[in-house]
Amino acid sequence: MQESVYDVVIIGAGPAGATAAAMLAKAGKRVLVVEKQQFPRFSIGESLLPQCMTFIEEAGLLDAVLENAERLGFQYKAGAAFYHNGNKVDFDFRKKSSAGPGTTYQVKREHFDQLLAQGAAEKGAEIRHGVALEAIDFSDPDAVKLHLSSAAGEYEAKARFVLDASGFGRVLPRLLSLESPSDFPVRQAVFCHIKSDLTGGEFDRTKILITVHPTYPDVWYWLIPFADGTASIGVVGSADYFDENDSEKEALWKLVAEEPYLLEILGDYRVIRDEQRITGYSANVNRLFGERYALLGNAGEFLDPVFSSGVTIAMQSSSLAVPLVLKELNNQPQDWQRQYSDPLRVGITTFRTFVKGWYDTRFQDVIFYPNQQQQVKEMICSILAGYAWDTNNPYVQNSERRLNVLAELCG
Repeated sequence: MQESVYDVVIIGAGPAGATAAAMLAKAGKRVLVVEKQQFPRFSIGESLLPQCMTFIEEAGLLDAVLENAERLGFQYKAGAAFYHNGNKVDFDFRKKSSAGPGTTYQVKREHFDQLLAQGAAEKGAEIRHGVALEAIDFSDPDAVKLHLSSAAGEYEAKARFVLDASGFGRVLPRLLSLESPSDFPVRQAVFCHIKSDLTGGEFDRTKILITVHPTYPDVWYWLIPFADGTASIGVVGSADYFDENDSEKEALWKLVAEEPYLLEILGDYRVIRDEQRITGYSANVNRLFGERYALLGNAGEFLDPVFSSGVTIAMQSSSLAVPLVLKELNNQPQDWQRQYSDPLRVGITTFRTFVKGWYDTRFQDVIFYPNQQQQVKEMICSILAGYAWDTNNPYVQNSERRLNVLAELCG
């Protein structure tokens, strides 16, 4: 089946692909989104950051999120709580130094992603599920050729530009040999969904809870409540902390049993989505763009789940890329290095600094320091809220040096 030429083909209908599709469709462009999976489908990355709300609004999808939040069990989120051996610290995202929203939601991604994809379709984007990109050909100067497959058979689509928002599928990095080793150690995440009212102990449902293992500071747990009486719980650590013979169920609950504070909060719980495991999820590429293509979100680089930065980076990449795609389609000059790759990496570098500082405990020293200076806490809070591109924040401008100095003061 021969297709006419689309302005843009987007690979993947997750948050990066859906927001990019919505913005391009709003601009009157003919957009095709091909998604390998059928929606709704499960995904981790369930605790959004307030910065996401800016990008959702930019894509014209904010009303849909707000109007459906209660129905879909989205949990209002206003901050993050950290716990380690009796020390508990709260960050209220509304008390940050950066301008912008201070609240967001914790979401079940199957509902959230489907909502965004439906919103993009309502704006005119064509979305096809169950479609995989098998090969891509840039040899024709007039149109990129995409060889697609589905249950109905194989066919070709053409596009003037291609955006890869395939997330962990990393379609173009694989097809175009763009993969680059991550400098992060290999870690595992084991997780599930539970049914629980979470009334044990002291727990603020408006915050994600990040708990540090009582003995191993580079092992941590997440607890993400949803508004429908369910929650996501997971544990992250290097492979050394997991018995390779353990099932996913054994791996998760063995480590949870070692943190009494977390067990108390969980109270009486029931697993409603089986335990799962992902390993070696950190990834990188040697470039984020090329002739007639660009990589969005996790298709380019994924760091670590500890500060829930994945969806924020994904949406920021769409926000930066779409104006350049529009220029490209209008035959206007653009500079993908200076206007996309460099600015996107500002925030990625910021998050990278604090993720590394978390695992080597420099940032944990800062978080649990008992005499926090309010102005500094507001700057750190801005980064935890997703404002990692705010270059007015000294901890964005010089993240590594500033964190080192702060850690020395707090250590």
